[in-house]
Amino acid sequence: MAPEDLAALLCGEGDEQLSRQEFPAATAFYLAAFSCCGPTAVQRVKAMGHEPCQRVVATLEAWCQGKAQIPKIRSRNLAVVSLSVGIAAVFLSSLIPNNVVASVYELEALLRRGCSEEVVSKCTLLLEANGRGSMELLLLRALARVLSGTQPGEGIVDYVQAFVLHQAEAVAYVCSRQREHLAQVVQAFSAHLSRCQEERPGCRASQQWLGDCYAFLAAVAPGHAWVCRARAAHLLKTAEFQECVAVCTKALEGFSAENLTGEDVLALLLQRAAGYFFLGGWTQEMMQDLAAAFAADPAQAMKCFEELFSPRDAEKIEEQARAALEGRFAAYREAVRAGAELRGSHGTELLPPVIQTIQLLLHICPGCSRELSVRLADCHLLQGHPGAALDLCEQLLAAEQSTYHNTLLALRGFCSLHAQDHHRALQDFQRVIEHDSPHPNSCIKALCGRGLIRISGGSNYLTALDYITACQLKLDETIFTIKSYVPWNQRGLLLKVLQEEGQMMLQKKRDAPGVFQLASLLVELDSSDETSQILCADALYQMGRGEEAHKMLSLALSRNPQRAPVLARLALLQLKRGFVYDGNQLLKRLIRIGDSSCLLPILDIFQDEDRRLLQSHCRWRALAILKGRQEAAAIREAIAHLSFAILAAGGYAEDCLLTRARCYGRLGQMKTAIFDFNAVLKEEPSNAQALSGRGFVHLALRQQKEAVQDLISALKVEAGAVIPAILSLKPETQGLVTGWLLQHGRATLTELMATKDLPGEESLGDLLMVAKALTKICRSAQHHIFYTDVLMANGRQQEALRHLQEAFGPCPAEDSARARLAVLQLQSRNVAAAAAPLSVLARRDEKDLAFLLNFVGTKQQQHLAQAAAQEGKELMKSHDHEQALGYLSLAVLASRDSPRHLRRRAACLMRLNKYDKALKDMQKVTQGHGCNSPKTQAGDHCCQGFLLLALAQEEAAVQHYMEALQLDEPLALGTITACPGRESLTQTFHKIAQCNFEKQCYEEAWKITDYGLKIDKSSELQKLKARLKREASSCSIH
Repeated sequence: MAPEDLAALLCGEGDEQLSRQEFPAATAFYLAAFSCCGPTAVQRVKAMGHEPCQRVVATLEAWCQGKAQIPKIRSRNLAVVSLSVGIAAVFLSSLIPNNVVASVYELEALLRRGCSEEVVSKCTLLLEANGRGSMELLLLRALARVLSGTQPGEGIVDYVQAFVLHQAEAVAYVCSRQREHLAQVVQAFSAHLSRCQEERPGCRASQQWLGDCYAFLAAVAPGHAWVCRARAAHLLKTAEFQECVAVCTKALEGFSAENLTGEDVLALLLQRAAGYFFLGGWTQEMMQDLAAAFAADPAQAMKCFEELFSPRDAEKIEEQARAALEGRFAAYREAVRAGAELRGSHGTELLPPVIQTIQLLLHICPGCSRELSVRLADCHLLQGHPGAALDLCEQLLAAEQSTYHNTLLALRGFCSLHAQDHHRALQDFQRVIEHDSPHPNSCIKALCGRGLIRISGGSNYLTALDYITACQLKLDETIFTIKSYVPWNQRGLLLKVLQEEGQMMLQKKRDAPGVFQLASLLVELDSSDETSQILCADALYQMGRGEEAHKMLSLALSRNPQRAPVLARLALLQLKRGFVYDGNQLLKRLIRIGDSSCLLPILDIFQDEDRRLLQSHCRWRALAILKGRQEAAAIREAIAHLSFAILAAGGYAEDCLLTRARCYGRLGQMKTAIFDFNAVLKEEPSNAQALSGRGFVHLALRQQKEAVQDLISALKVEAGAVIPAILSLKPETQGLVTGWLLQHGRATLTELMATKDLPGEESLGDLLMVAKALTKICRSAQHHIFYTDVLMANGRQQEALRHLQEAFGPCPAEDSARARLAVLQLQSRNVAAAAAPLSVLARRDEKDLAFLLNFVGTKQQQHLAQAAAQEGKELMKSHDHEQALGYLSLAVLASRDSPRHLRRRAACLMRLNKYDKALKDMQKVTQGHGCNSPKTQAGDHCCQGFLLLALAQEEAAVQHYMEALQLDEPLALGTITACPGRESLTQTFHKIAQCNFEKQCYEEAWKITDYGLKIDKSSELQKLKARLKREASSCSIH
């Protein structure tokens, strides 16, 4: 197919697209037709109407300008359709000769091939021939002139002209179509502007021209370092300081590291600082930029600084920097002072700007380097860098100049303190303090440092003195030193040490004004610490400034209404001021809290008359409460008041302790009551009230031994007071008291009569006192009998007889009284008559009888035993065994367990079927068999065997019968025959032998069997013996 035909077909397809209003597709088909046959396509497009033709031209221009992309088309007549912007530009030129868009595209292509001169000439012709599209042509010619290198000035003129006429379009064109040549354009501008400023430095028109140039550069290359620097410099020269600051700020914030060198940053910082300076009111920002620039490169920064600022300007900058330095450091001091947390590092975040300002001043004021270096060392130390501060101090102290010597020594001392070098730190602090005329602030630092070191040496009192001295010099500076120079982890310890030492000084009545200053310091250090506030109030109290102390304590109480130490002090002050009601209310609040121990540290601080006032008031209040009410709550309130009174008295007040002990007893707190009674007895061991009170508490606790000891001790001291106290008890309690006293007295007297010696420190006189008290407490028969016994033990027989008869009459009905009357009258009466009442007592109470016999002589006892035995024997014959038992018991006791009398009493007991008691008597008899004949012993064993059988103790009975058979077989067999009988006993022997056989105790079984066969040839025993022979044939049992 011929090209003309193919182009016609493609144009037909374009017409189809055109009819559907698809102008880009239609234009693409026309372009494809042009690529096949240009005249055909041109003729077809021109033949269209005006409007469609213009739409095709507009589409081609958009493609050439890069505003749109050529769409891909599929043709029915052409397999592959390849279209390009270059063909479109040729097509556009063919349609409209000298079309600007097409020309520009062609010229750009020509420029890319390096034909700069040709592009310049063609652009010039086109500009002369056609004003339309002059901006693109101007910019293209400008670039061609710059790239040619022969006409850069004319090129720059073209650029500026285009920018002035069409600012936005020109910038967009350059940034999009000439981006790859921007660096060369900027370089050309740089060279041209430098020449221009040298040739016409003061021309106003030149300044306008320069402004347009920098505006163009800033628009097309805003990220270029030289552009920013140059524009900022121009703005400074034209006094457009606000714009200069904005330009520098934008450059510094927006540039990346690869776009901005160190020199560029430094220049921009200094230019912005200059802008801030000349604007005025931007001192802080200016200082930051200057400091940053000098920190980056001091030498280069100084060079630029001198170029930008005149000597007069430099002086003003120094003044502003010093003012800023003082203001910032003052702000830091205020932040430290206002910091609520003592151990915190408040304000350190404010120090970097201060250090930055000092370092700036060191660069711009070399004549003040020593002063500024001292301040820099100080700031390093405050910031927590003692190493850097120490290095600076060492350098400055090693220099020839001697100014700020004490300040440097104090700073070095704290640096050493932070490094735990206490020895060196102490040397530096001491040198400052011992100086003839030390600087006050340096002296305060040295005093605070030395005081801190003294804590580690255990000299806490000297520490307090150092801080008191520092406060006297300057309180504010002392506060600042502690909160900033003292290491944070030692401030809490320092606070506690100063509180404790201040308290001790007040307790010893030392230097109350000094303690007040110290307490004021502590309150400033930690206003929430109530201990410091209380210390301050205590110091005011000792200084006689009670009203101020009251105000301070009231303020502390408003913050914490339950603070016991504050309530206690306020209560005392109110009582001292005569406000009794208010004082009582405060004491009640203190009681509800339940912390009376808070009074202990106050006692040494109070004046003696105030302590007495508090004691008397609390005692009076407690007694008033106890007088009115007896409920548990009232008693507890009284106890609290009594506790306050005791504490106010120094820990000992006899009447208060006794009253409180009784109150504790009422509440059932017995051990606590004992503690109070012990406190009284510790000071006064013979206090009858304390002894009796403690005895009653032991009584309530059922501690018999302790109760009796205390009550006896109280009776010995003051029986007249103790007896009414006992009588005031409830009847059952009185009975318990008298019972315990009687039991103790009886046991002691019995032991005395048995051993003829009293245990411990007691004496017969004490017993007599107890016995007499018992008769006064309760006129019981046993009390009078005990009193009679004690009199008898004392050898006062007649008095005993008289008292007995007075208490019981001449013929007493009481067995115990009759027995004692018999003993007392034994000398004047025959033995037989005395035996009768004693035998009655023997039946009822053998122990009492044994006790009474201690008052009877040995010979009289022998006669009494004989008479009683004879009477008992006669009564046995008449079968009056009960009455006979009394006489026989008397005979036994009077003969001191004679075997003869024991046998008779055992026989009597057997008649009464009291086998267990009879067995005890026979056991005593057999225990004394050493000198008796075998016949007698055999009889005793038979008797004991019979008693054991009666008590069902068969195995023991068999042993005793075997013993009897061994001692005297004929007598034993005769006794057995009479009782219990041979057959019966043989059965018992068989039973016990059988048990041993079953336990395989063959030897014992054989022995029992053998003795049983002696009693009776029982068939069962014989069979058992045979079995023993068979079962134990291998064992030797003979």
